Amino acid sequence: MAEVVHEVQRGFWKPATVLEPAVQSPLQPAVPEMAEVCDECGTEFMIGARFCHTCGSRRAKLANAASDDAAVIAGWWSHGVEVMRSWLEMLQRRTQAAWREFSLPAWVQYVRFHEIKRRIGLPTAPLIAFVIGLGCVAAAVAVSLFYHPSNLAEFQAIQMWRIQWLLAATASFVAGILLKGSSERR
Repeated sequence: MAEVVHEVQRGFWKPATVLEPAVQSPLQPAVPEMAEVCDECGTEFMIGARFCHTCGSRRAKLANAASDDAAVIAGWWSHGVEVMRSWLEMLQRRTQAAWREFSLPAWVQYVRFHEIKRRIGLPTAPLIAFVIGLGCVAAAVAVSLFYHPSNLAEFQAIQMWRIQWLLAATASFVAGILLKGSSERR
């Protein structure tokens, strides 16, 4: 910046004023570094590449490191597999022992799906629709138990929820009736 005239007012968009032309020196040709090339196809490796982008072979200096890394990873893998196998065997022994000691109460036989299906006398699809309808009715009752309105807007919102649950229950019961009618015709 010694060539620039001192104390010259200029705008930020104007270049600095130069008193004399800058001395031009011939450019020195850059000495090209020997780039690493692929042993297979002779293509130069890209910067930071681990593989040749033309033929896919590894760099020579990385191939030796990769084989060492592969051995280490294989050792870790085999150790991890052995640890997992021992954990699974221990878990299997514990669950087998727990299931031997576990027994269901006598009343559970009445809650089984096939037992309910036999007692009510409905095929599978209408029984599922009936259970869904009962769940919707229970949800409509639960809305009135859990939410207590304090003003008219909340009361109307709770009534809308009840209406929606009861409408869903009605749709489910109607679906059960239609499914039962179609199954009896077959």
